[in-house]
Amino acid sequence: MEASPADAVRLRIEPWTDADLALLRRVNTPEMKRHVGGPEDERELLARHHRYLDFVPSGLGRMYRVVLLPGGEPVGTVGYGTRTWRGRTVHEMGWNVLPPHQGRGIAVAAARAAVAEARVRARHRYLHAFPDVDHPASNAVCRGAGFTLLGETDFEFPPGRPMRSNDWRLDLRADAGRPTR
Repeated sequence: MEASPADAVRLRIEPWTDADLALLRRVNTPEMKRHVGGPEDERELLARHHRYLDFVPSGLGRMYRVVLLPGGEPVGTVGYGTRTWRGRTVHEMGWNVLPPHQGRGIAVAAARAAVAEARVRARHRYLHAFPDVDHPASNAVCRGAGFTLLGETDFEFPPGRPMRSNDWRLDLRADAGRPTR
C-alpha cells in the first residue's frame, strides 16, 4: 500500500519476505532498540524473522518493510501481531525507521498505511501500541496515526523485561476519520 502524507513523504509498505532478514538486522542496534530491551542476539533475531514470516499464514498479523518512493529504498519496518491484553485478544502494532530517515514523518505515514491495511485484514477490533512513556517520538507516531491514549500501564517487552508504557488504542471498526473513545 502506498502512502503520501501532507508533508510529501512518499512511501509504500510491502509484505515481509525472507529477504527482509537483512533489514531486521539493520534495525537491531543499541540505538534502535534502546526503549525495548536492547538488541537481540542472532537466535532471537532469527526467531523474530520467522514469526514475521508466519504472521499471514497463521492469521496472527502482518509485517511490512517500509520503502521510500521513488526508488524503493528500504528504510524501516511496520506491522502488527496478535496478543492477549487485559483478557481480550487484540493486535499490537510496532515500527522502526532507520536513523538517517527519522524525523521526516516516515513512521507516521507507514503506521497510517499499516492501519489502513489492518482495517481490511485484521481479525480483531482493537489495535494497540505500547511505546515507552519516555519515548516521545514513538508516542508522537501513535498520536499522528490516529490512536487514542488510554493512559500509562506496566508492560513487559521483551518478555521478562518490565517497562512503563503508554497504552494507545485504535478501533479498527470505527470510521477512519472519526476519533475513537
